[in-house]
Amino acid sequence: MNDNWKKIGVSIMCKHDFKNHVTIIKICRQKQLNALNKEVINSMEEALDYVERESKIRSAIITGEGEKAFVAGADIKEFKSFKKEEANFLSSVGKQKLFNKIANFNKPIIAAINGYALGGGLELALSCHIRVANTRAMLGLPECKLGLIPGYGATQRLPMIVGFGHAMEMILTCKMLNSEESRRIGLVNHIVEPEELIKKCLSIAQLINKTSPESLTAAIKSVNSAFSNDGDNIETIEFGKLFETENFKEGTDAFLEKRSPNFNR
Repeated sequence: MNDNWKKIGVSIMCKHDFKNHVTIIKICRQKQLNALNKEVINSMEEALDYVERESKIRSAIITGEGEKAFVAGADIKEFKSFKKEEANFLSSVGKQKLFNKIANFNKPIIAAINGYALGGGLELALSCHIRVANTRAMLGLPECKLGLIPGYGATQRLPMIVGFGHAMEMILTCKMLNSEESRRIGLVNHIVEPEELIKKCLSIAQLINKTSPESLTAAIKSVNSAFSNDGDNIETIEFGKLFETENFKEGTDAFLEKRSPNFNR
């Protein structure tokens, strides 16, 4: 790989390796643990549009800047004051621009999980077609501790990947899994040492290069169709409803004030 990075917006960097037919997309909000916000989502959409158009690129790798986090969730400050309609729009647009776009992308996308992948960060990884984690990675969905549920596809994708029981436990208990446990339940495909993470993803990309582009597109579409239902829309509606509950306000207040929430039972 060369060291020529291209800036997308102000939060995304891309490295195009035309010789190996792969692009690395890096989320660059290291001080915020690469948390997702509107700016990141829009920039990611722009980067993916480029990958989609560029015939020399056969696959993409998504990772986070630094050693601590892949993506440690969504930026709560950005949506804390939302009501139901705004929340529904947040979920729908985020899925359209990024999460569903990745899941239904016409080229394979690999998540290189280099640290915390929590909330929206895990949902981003779940949208990818293959997940590789380093030995320091921690994965989880803490939304229920905020008085919410995952709103970017996890209630639909996680059961498909790890099974109903594991998905329910992860979402309802908000527990974090280390890389070994994540591999055991099938949440990640591979675990490697931190310094080997991108190298492992590139080795997978090299295998992808040996296949037909049209076959890849058809395979992705076909595998995804095995799980089609109305759950995606139901998730968005339920996600929006929760923005008008007192426990959502309490959960987000507690998070921002760095204390344990005191929910109404």
